[in-house]
Amino acid sequence: MTHEDERDEPQPRLRRRAQGELESQVLAALHAARGPVSAAWVQQRIGGDLAYTTVMTILTRLLAKDVVSRERAGRSFAWMPASDEAGLAAFRMRKVLDGESDREAVLASFVTTLTPDDEQLLRDLLGQAGAEADD
Repeated sequence: MTHEDERDEPQPRLRRRAQGELESQVLAALHAARGPVSAAWVQQRIGGDLAYTTVMTILTRLLAKDVVSRERAGRSFAWMPASDEAGLAAFRMRKVLDGESDREAVLASFVTTLTPDDEQLLRDLLGQAGAEADD
């Protein structure tokens, strides 16, 4: 193989992560923490190829969506999830739904896959939410 041939070989590319995937990874890291953590801690847990500024951008976007909260820690902030694991799962489900063009078809398909017990639970929860909205 000549020196020229080496230049023609395709170089491995780093896979680019989608914004939703990054948000999920940041949230998972925050949920794994035992308390409020720095953005640098999150960056380290997610992987070294991710820039600190990217982590800060994701945390700021999640803060605007009320998915995370922060508190002052010296001259910086310590970050934490705004909800529990159930809230994280609900956030992920909402992200999937938001990414689809036909929401009705997605929801209808989802509902048809529920077990009878889960379907009843969903009906009960929707009934409670409707009653609370009426108050």
